[in-house]
Amino acid sequence: MSKLIPVGISARHVHVSREHLDILFGEGYQLTVKKDLSQPGQFACEEQVDLVTEKGSFKKVRILGPERKQTQIEIALTDALKLGLKLPVRDSGDLKGSPGITLVGPKGEVKLTEGVIAACRHIHMTTAEAAELGLKDKDVVKVRFGGERALIFDNVLARVSDSFKLECHLDTDEGNAAKINTGDTVEIVK
Repeated sequence: MSKLIPVGISARHVHVSREHLDILFGEGYQLTVKKDLSQPGQFACEEQVDLVTEKGSFKKVRILGPERKQTQIEIALTDALKLGLKLPVRDSGDLKGSPGITLVGPKGEVKLTEGVIAACRHIHMTTAEAAELGLKDKDVVKVRFGGERALIFDNVLARVSDSFKLECHLDTDEGNAAKINTGDTVEIVK
């Protein structure tokens, strides 16, 4: 069965822990919602931090909320080149052995020993949608985009939870390669 899956293009961003939020913005600071994201309960924050390595930096990188157990930075592989980092491609939360970085906020800075990844391509879906597609959590599929720069993306991770909304997440490098924009659609290749 073919089902069109909406795409969300994910730019570089930071997920921050409570401990690090206190250091970066001050004790007890609360994140400010700028806009809700497509995944329920997730939001872009007004707050931004600088990402700094010995080789380069990015200013004003958006924090996404809510707070996480562990601070995590997700950037594209092109971003990693500017920062001089060799990144693993990982599922969100799989940070062991990843490179570190310094986060600079208005009240302080945090030097992470690990936590920077290029997020693997993935599709968020509910259990009902997964069943309809014949998939389960952590299955790996291919998706096809049929636009002007048509591409098939391999190694796309299925992430299944009833708290998710159906959407395929690609990073900016992947979006640019295929000329895909947020709101375009892909389909799973069987």
